Amino acid sequence: MIVRFGYVAMSVELANASPSKTMTMATFSKLLNREAGLRRLERIAEENLHNTLRLLKHNRYMGVQVYRMTSKIIPLATHQELNEWDPYPALAQAFAEVGAFVREHNMRVSFHPDHFTVLSTPRKEVLSNSINDLQYHVRMLEAMGLDARATNNIHVGGSYGDKGVSGKRFITQFRTIDKRITDRITLENDDKTFTAAETLSIAEEVGVPMVLDIHHHAVNPGDEQAVDLWPRILKTWDRFSWNEQQAKLADEGVAPQWLPPKIHVSSPKSESDLRGHADHIDVEPLVKFLYEIASTTPAIDVMIEAKRKDEALLKLMEDFRAIEASGGPIRVIDGGSLEVLS
Repeated sequence: MIVRFGYVAMSVELANASPSKTMTMATFSKLLNREAGLRRLERIAEENLHNTLRLLKHNRYMGVQVYRMTSKIIPLATHQELNEWDPYPALAQAFAEVGAFVREHNMRVSFHPDHFTVLSTPRKEVLSNSINDLQYHVRMLEAMGLDARATNNIHVGGSYGDKGVSGKRFITQFRTIDKRITDRITLENDDKTFTAAETLSIAEEVGVPMVLDIHHHAVNPGDEQAVDLWPRILKTWDRFSWNEQQAKLADEGVAPQWLPPKIHVSSPKSESDLRGHADHIDVEPLVKFLYEIASTTPAIDVMIEAKRKDEALLKLMEDFRAIEASGGPIRVIDGGSLEVLS
């Protein structure tokens, strides 16, 4: 099984490369010239895209092919007071450069819209804002020229007093959303409300891939073991599976729509804060899960959600090299991937 690792948004190894520089609405509102303020927002966004490209080049140097981009590339992009503003023409070249680098180096990129993006909400205005936020993320991916393998990962949402009703409401409201948006959605179990099994049932119902978060599952497990759910989780990724048609496309020089399943990994911050994320990753729970699924899973991508970002990835790869050196069934391939020998 080939395993590729990625990290989230920011680098602690690369200086002065924040892709999330911003401006608050309070600051924008104090500007005397609205049009000049919009141009300033576009310049900030252009710098964020420039730094996103720098981070991707940094990842390429390290051997990392999986990366979650920040949602904050365009400041105030979804603010209701700026809904007439269209920054994309001014940013077209910068977006295109990011997308071209991703395609050239066969990288996997994604977004994880913020926690206020919830499709299970009973409130119409929250649903409208959530769809608007997803539209923003999709439009950025389209501006990069990336196909539906570049996804937006979300949670089901809150229980609102009745988890069963909330899950059904998610399904109903999901089906009202433009396919252009829903084709890019993946669904992840959370650490308080919807367990892996509950999230999986909803993902199967609406036909989207499920991202298993093994830390969330550890603190919100329900009645199922993650390894027992894994065959069903794998099937949710079927539309991205390697098959004869994909191989034919590859032989013809056309980029195949192949994508391995993805999981998230993090470690508890402390014994008193099991849900918080630690600076680095405890390798043991992760390697145990990888060993358990290796015989049934040709490839998998792992998103590291640790406070120390790419530093945590580098440290984790050192841990895997130690396992390999001790005779464990691991072969480290490069700075961001390995093979689990089954």
